[in-house]
Amino acid sequence: MGEALQQALADRYDALSGSLRDRLISFVLAAFDGLSSLRDADAIEFLDRVVPVVVATQAQMGQITDAYLSAVMADMLGTTAAPAGVELPEALRGVPPEEVYRRPFVQTWTELADGKDFLDARSIGRNRLLSITETDLQLARTHAAQQSMSRGGARYFRRRLSGSKNCALCTIASTQRYRVEKLMPIHPGCHCKPEPLPGNQDPGQIIDEQLLTEAHAAITRGIGSSDPGGRAPDYRQVIITREHGEIGPLLAVRRQNFTGPDDIPAA
Repeated sequence: MGEALQQALADRYDALSGSLRDRLISFVLAAFDGLSSLRDADAIEFLDRVVPVVVATQAQMGQITDAYLSAVMADMLGTTAAPAGVELPEALRGVPPEEVYRRPFVQTWTELADGKDFLDARSIGRNRLLSITETDLQLARTHAAQQSMSRGGARYFRRRLSGSKNCALCTIASTQRYRVEKLMPIHPGCHCKPEPLPGNQDPGQIIDEQLLTEAHAAITRGIGSSDPGGRAPDYRQVIITREHGEIGPLLAVRRQNFTGPDDIPAA
């Protein structure tokens, strides 16, 4: 495996996917901010303008993810990179995108009905829109990655942290190995990327003991207790994966006990 090439591929992919995400978010938020009001007619205008761009950008995210992972696996195996393309449904969540992107308006109307002033209600709806847009692009990435890695013969993968700042959920989860047949767990605002692990032998659940130890040390400084051995408390039992009705596997902490679909916060 060429470490320099792997890093160059990762850097290029991060730049492309980051640019794609930033452009879509800017477009979607500008479209929302530019509405004269947030009535039904405005929602229809917004959906007509935004949904086709969202779906096209998700497809682009799938394409660049497939190209990146095909190149990574080719380098690992010493073969020629041959991205074959991925097929992403418009309804990645199993729900029509028109319904999903109408939710910020419903959120705004709900806040107004609860007595909030228009600016506050609009801000809450806008934040909901931001979360939806980021989450949908991450879903496009994880679905494309699963198809690409399965086609390339990979059996295991890790989540690679993105950027210089990462949340505790992602940091601890990145020390674990995952099976390709399972989608990478995400959470709203997650920018991690799946990365295939070389070989077909199971490397074991924990693949980065040093980072896990550093995470425990940080937790010790924050809450006053931890265990460098990772067993008391066992943070794999604290940071877990829950199944979200639309998003799929979702990183969560054990105290987030969802009792039904209506209790799960929809991104």
